[in-house]
Parts: sequence; structure tokens; C-alpha cells
Amino acid sequence: MTVFNKTNQYYKFCFYGFLKNLRFFDAFFILFLVDEGISYTEIGLLYAIREIFINIFEVPSGIIADAFGRKNALMASFVAYIISFVIFYLAKDFWLFMFAFILYGVGEAFRSGTHKGMIMDYLKINNWSDQKINYYGHTRACSQKGSAISSLVAGILVFFSGSYQNIFLFSIIPYLLNLILIWSYPAELNKTTDTSKTKNKVVVKTTFNSFWEIVKQPKVLKILNASAVHSAYLKAVKDYIQPLMVNIALVIPFLTDIDVNKKNGLIIGILYFVIYLLTSKASEFASKAADKKRNSISYITLVAGFSLGIFSGIFFYYDLWILSFIAFVGIYLIENLRKPILTGFIADNVPNEILTSVMSVQSQLKTVITAILAFSFGVIADNFSIGTAFIVTSSFLLITTFVLNRMK
Repeated sequence: MTVFNKTNQYYKFCFYGFLKNLRFFDAFFILFLVDEGISYTEIGLLYAIREIFINIFEVPSGIIADAFGRKNALMASFVAYIISFVIFYLAKDFWLFMFAFILYGVGEAFRSGTHKGMIMDYLKINNWSDQKINYYGHTRACSQKGSAISSLVAGILVFFSGSYQNIFLFSIIPYLLNLILIWSYPAELNKTTDTSKTKNKVVVKTTFNSFWEIVKQPKVLKILNASAVHSAYLKAVKDYIQPLMVNIALVIPFLTDIDVNKKNGLIIGILYFVIYLLTSKASEFASKAADKKRNSISYITLVAGFSLGIFSGIFFYYDLWILSFIAFVGIYLIENLRKPILTGFIADNVPNEILTSVMSVQSQLKTVITAILAFSFGVIADNFSIGTAFIVTSSFLLITTFVLNRMK
């Protein structure tokens, strides 16, 4: 097996993921929205709106990135992100929050799949295609380390300021740095250099036709679906770990003489820091797991992830905060074990020139499922409890997984 070299571009890929995940607000997003008077049902609706707009722009953004240039698509996505951060900082009502969510969704649509496509193209150029899972696992591990640092820094910021709002402004800095980093990527990763109108029409038509032929293949569709469901599940429910962390912070017998929000901020930042250090290791372990359970890894991890969700919900319902937290961390670990493996499986079955487009279909499936799950979860949480929402949502997905697995 060919072993890849850690070139300058390898470190750029890693640094991109590190900076991308320095979203300091992530660790407090649900708490911030609730603090601003947004109900769980409204939060679920906002999440669903974000996913709908990701869905609207998903496939077109992938085709545009393949046809007109991946660097341009990525840079545009980060501009949309930055504007959304400014609006989040300024917003005081539901409608402004909705506009911020829409811009964030547009940014996600133009980013998702594009950078993975650039990585796979780079591996092909260097004859390292057989290292897909290992290479992507390493770059994703850097992303998770970025999340770990982000959470710790965010916790410190909240500790000293006592406010969740300012962390949106601080999040702009790493995204500006990422704009410069993407601009420095070599031209060969931008794919199309001829941007004439006639040429682009031909490229778009050819790309779309080839893309449709590949996606019609049952094997590719099965992998896309398997990789999308668990990612959608975690994306829809992951921020609801924050109220759980608040409950853990309340029972920790330290820092009892300081403001509650400051204490919560510091404890939550530390807990997220630990989570993302663990998920970083899970991403690095992905290639070994794929070698051992290559044919069954997708199904096994799906069942395990949804089962842990049920247990987390049961423990949450009975106020067993630490056990609920441990089960939820297991879902994070499984997702970060799965993602490099399934990304490699997709790349093995799709021509590289349309890989970004196919990755966008994967993201589109994920956004549809996320929108449904996010809104449903919010409604159940508002009318019953967060624990009940975990139990119902996870049980439904687990039963669906069993049923689909028996279908030919």
C-alpha cells in the first residue's frame, strides 16, 4: 500500500478543518437561543429552515463547484458564514434569527462536499487514492481538535464575560483566516481554469449527466443513505446535550460562589473539550476499524448509535445526568468513526471528476432527514421533555434501520 507524505498541502487541509471548527458559539448554541426567548419548537423550526435552504442549494452548489471552481465555492461559503455570525450577534427577534439561519444554510451548502472533493482529487494526483480513509481520517482528526480548542476557548470567554452573545464576533476571526488559506490552495485543486460562458455550459451539462448516471447505481445510493442517516441524527440532536451539561455543572461542587452562567460556561467548555479530543482519536482509528469490519461497519455503527441515543434519553428522563452524558458522547464517537470510512467508500465507487456533486447528494439526503428530525425533536421536547424526545426519535430510527436492513 502506498503511504502518503505529509506535504504542505496536507497541513493546509488539516489547518482548514481546524479553523472551520473554531465556531466558538457551537458549545452554547441552544443555551444562547433559549436565553434569547426562543422555544424548543421554534428552535426546531429554525433548524429545519436552515436544512431546507441547505437542501435547496446543495446539488446546484456541488455542480457549480465542480464546473466553475471549488476554491471560489468555498470562499463564497465562508463569506455567507461570516455575515450570519454578525446577524446572530445583532438579532433580537425570531425573524432576524431565521435570516441568520438561512445565510448559515447557504454557507453550509456551498461548503459541504467541496473540500472533501478537493482532498480526493489531491490524492488522485499524487497516486495516493488507496489512502482515502487514512488521509481523510487524519484531516478530520484535526477538525475535531479544532472543535476541542474552540469549546475550551468559548468556555473561557463565557466565564469572563458572562454572556453567550460575544462569541459570535470571535468566531469571525478564524473564518477570515480560512478565506485566506483557501485562496492559497494550488490552482490544480480548483479543477476548471477555463471560465468562459460557453465552456461552462458544456461542463455543467457533462457533469450533471455523468453525476445522474452514477447516483442511479443502487450500490452508491445505499452507501449515500447509510452515511447520511446517522450524520443527520447527530446534527439534529447534538446541541441538546447543552441543557444536560448545565445540569451536570449545577451538581459539581466547585465554583459555587460565582455567577451561574460563568460557571456553566467554563464547565461546558471543558466537557466539550474532552468530547472532541475523544472524537479526534475516533477519526484517526477509522482506517483500522474499516479493515476489520469493512462489510458490516455501517450497519453495526448505525444500530449502536441509535441504541446509545435511547439509553441517553432514558437516563436523561430519570435525571441520571452523568450516565446520559456518557451515552451521548458514545454517539459522537461513532459518528467520527463512521464518517472517514463512508467517505472513503463513496470515493471508491464514484469517478473523481464528479465526486463533489455526489458528496452534495449525500449532504442533501442528510439535510432532508435533519430538517424532519430537528423539528420533530423540538416539538416533542417542548410538549414532553428532552429525554422523551431522545427516546422517541432514537427508537424510530433504530426500528427503521432494522426494517431497511431486512429489505433486499
